[in-house]
Amino acid sequence: MFYHLDSVGKGNRLTTQEYNEESILARASQGDRDAFGQLYEHYIERIFNYVYYRTGNLHDAEDLTARVFQRAMNHIKNYTNRGLPFSAWLYRIAHNLVANWHRDRSRKQEIPLDDLPVVPTRGDHPERNLVRSQEQEALLRMIRRLPGERQNLLILKFVENMSNAEIGQIMGRSEGAVKSLYHRTLLSLRDHLEDQNLNLEGD
Repeated sequence: MFYHLDSVGKGNRLTTQEYNEESILARASQGDRDAFGQLYEHYIERIFNYVYYRTGNLHDAEDLTARVFQRAMNHIKNYTNRGLPFSAWLYRIAHNLVANWHRDRSRKQEIPLDDLPVVPTRGDHPERNLVRSQEQEALLRMIRRLPGERQNLLILKFVENMSNAEIGQIMGRSEGAVKSLYHRTLLSLRDHLEDQNLNLEGD
């Protein structure tokens, strides 16, 4: 389960205008638990979504997300000289913990598709939404069959909306290597989708 902000400081949620990450990081790296609580509030949802998409298990995603922030809090004093944005540093921690999670279980677990609702587009007909839902389920199943590295790339790209450069920082690859892997992954997915008469948009 998530550990609460009571354990790291009250950390009231700040508006975008009030959130100054450089200042907050400086205080957090000096042991200010309230400052770390603000970082937690700012990133908790994104990190949890990433972990959940990688594990497909709500309980494990909650546990791993808590461990991400616990590890970050324990090592925040060493962050300054790492040369990475704080968000990339958090995702690297999450990436490593999820990789260990998969290694410990030596298996891949499908995302429970019932837990991933399809938000209907305003004005759409129910029949059209049903087709979109079925196509999304087929696509998610295909993604879950990909090697872990390619799953990770697609989640960071399409769920977290990250650039190739940001993904490279998290995965420990160059921007060019990420771009190459991305195109190879899309080609592979397109072949499978065409076999099932589905369309992959957004080349």
